[in-house]
Amino acid sequence: MAFELLSFLAEFGALAGERGFTARTLCHTAAGPLVAWEKPGEGPAGYLSAGMHGDEPAGPWAALELLRQGAFDDGPWLVCPALNPTGLVAGTRHNAAGVDLNRDYWNRSTEEVQVHAAWLESLPCPRIFISLHEDWETSGFYFYEINLGDDLPDRAASILQAVEPWFPPEEGALIDGHEIRDTGWIYHAAEADLPGNWPEAIFLAKRGCPVSFTFETPSANCLQDRIAAHVAAAQAAAAFVSGS
Repeated sequence: MAFELLSFLAEFGALAGERGFTARTLCHTAAGPLVAWEKPGEGPAGYLSAGMHGDEPAGPWAALELLRQGAFDDGPWLVCPALNPTGLVAGTRHNAAGVDLNRDYWNRSTEEVQVHAAWLESLPCPRIFISLHEDWETSGFYFYEINLGDDLPDRAASILQAVEPWFPPEEGALIDGHEIRDTGWIYHAAEADLPGNWPEAIFLAKRGCPVSFTFETPSANCLQDRIAAHVAAAQAAAAFVSGS
């Protein structure tokens, strides 16, 4: 099913406006605009992104569902629900130029990453980063945690428990080439696997973001289940950080 970017942005924008967000267009692509939404409040904002890879549509839809459920109502938030407009429309991992945007935060060779990184650098460092992704090679849910602060295993357990109604944790001592800390949980250093290929999470860790979670749902499974799993994981992570 093709991703209708413009209708998605219109729906997201209308609801975001009702929830106190302001839209900021970062650039225009052949498929449509790259838009960030900002919601003011006291202290550092939480930040959620999705749609980095165009063949991973559950993330953008989960961002919309989180907005609909009021997940961003408390405190300041930044949301980028469709980071790769041309990839989402084409259904491809890469952008229209064939670049994986999530490996470009060191070189900044693409306009999308240039403007996105500059926008983030113009704002205070987020208190938490949540990134919604998918994986075609897995059948369970897993996530990466990059943590510059306190080591809180209960937080990881709460995220996995929240997702269990839809997906079990991904099995295996290695997931996506990374050693696990526990089933479904990769505790990643604040360093890129390849020094010149920074993902968004590494870029934010280098800026000082205290904790980030990259959630991965299994792409071959039902879209609605993947959306629900992302929503549950994001809510669990945000609630734990906020102490609610």
